[in-house]
Amino acid sequence: MSARDEILSRVRAALGAGHTRATDVGPGTRVVTRDYARKRDLADRLGLFVERVEDYHATVTRTDVDGIPAAVAESLAGARRVIVPRGLPDSWLPGDLDTVRDEPALSALELDGIDAVVTGAATAIAVTGTIVLDHTAGQGRRALTLVPDLHVCVVTEDQVVGDVPEAIAALQSSVLSGRPLTWISGPSATSDIELARVEGVHGPRTLRVILVGTTAT
Repeated sequence: MSARDEILSRVRAALGAGHTRATDVGPGTRVVTRDYARKRDLADRLGLFVERVEDYHATVTRTDVDGIPAAVAESLAGARRVIVPRGLPDSWLPGDLDTVRDEPALSALELDGIDAVVTGAATAIAVTGTIVLDHTAGQGRRALTLVPDLHVCVVTEDQVVGDVPEAIAALQSSVLSGRPLTWISGPSATSDIELARVEGVHGPRTLRVILVGTTAT
């Protein structure tokens, strides 16, 4: 067997049994299937999600459906101009909120004058504390969640999955349709060579998550 054949054999083996013929696997090579860790059973999935999100210097407010407007108002404290994407439920917004709509699409300069954005989410991951947007209804285009300095994101408890493989499965239709995905693990942050943390470089400086359950906690 040439070096090329051996490398290809190992690649096929790593891809799993569905991509491997028995004759492709060399002596002593173990076929690794990809059917493991598809689902994580967590004792407190929502509690772990909250803990991991807060580890990233973000805040989490837990509420029920009726408490969403008040939680949004609290999360937006100090913001004057707030952009709301098409499809976000009006019932989530406080009645006195001064909202800006992205219709027609605002320019980068206009977005830079916006204080905050309120969106929903596609899914969220407990183990990593990550929120994923697929920019469908209620989430807006990517620029809306990258330019304003404050992002308030409403996540429902049924959207929180255990680990990354579950999130990938939940996002399959978005991937197949070619939609962009934005993975958010806390506010935008980076560190220089001296490990000094700087927030707000590549996106919002502040992330506030509203986790909606059947009852407020």
